Amino acid sequence: MLARVAHRGYSAVAPENTLPAFAAAVRAGATFVEFDVRATRDGVPVVIHDRTVNRTTDGHGRVWDLTYDEVAALDAGSWFGAGFAGLRVPTLAETLDLLAPAPVDLLLEIKPPATLDEVKSIVAQLAERDLVDRTVVQSFDADVLRKVRDVAPDVRRGLLLFRFDAETVELCRELGVAYCNPPVDDVLNGAETTAALVAAGIGVMPWTPNDINQWRPLVDAGVSGLITDLVGELTGWAAA
Repeated sequence: MLARVAHRGYSAVAPENTLPAFAAAVRAGATFVEFDVRATRDGVPVVIHDRTVNRTTDGHGRVWDLTYDEVAALDAGSWFGAGFAGLRVPTLAETLDLLAPAPVDLLLEIKPPATLDEVKSIVAQLAERDLVDRTVVQSFDADVLRKVRDVAPDVRRGLLLFRFDAETVELCRELGVAYCNPPVDDVLNGAETTAALVAAGIGVMPWTPNDINQWRPLVDAGVSGLITDLVGELTGWAAA
């Protein structure tokens, strides 16, 4: 079955990486909910994509320079629409508590920089909620994935890529990943690498195909899932 991955939640209908976006993704038929985790200055894992809070909140500054209380005071919804004014940046704990009862897996991206203690904290929160088996932890940073492997070898891992290269398959094997998640164009133009990953038992889930016309060529290329902002539309397309 094609995995329907809600990129930062159902981010076409609610502010990315917020609890309403995650709830909407579940209602829209996502099989995976993808989100990004960073740690605040005082070590609290929060769910936000960018290095800074500038784009998606009314604040300024790098996430790791701000305390949790400072991040929690920010408005993370008004940028998207007036109806979301006052929405907060969720903690990892709040996100996991929302998604734990839902019939979805989690695609949790750890954003660098991430210390070993921060990785341990993230994995511990998964374990506390019995979510380890339902989670794929991914990162662009191979060293972060090595930390995850050391802390929790049984957690499925995913390597995010900005591009395929000659070392891609070898690196995926060395890291022992379950998934390799490259940009859309690399899958469409890199049939040989995609086929080699699939032959090695590694799933390929490209980001971020928001053009419906790309979905059939990507499925034909052998992908195991699509990481898209349009998860509701993908659910309907897959059913048809």
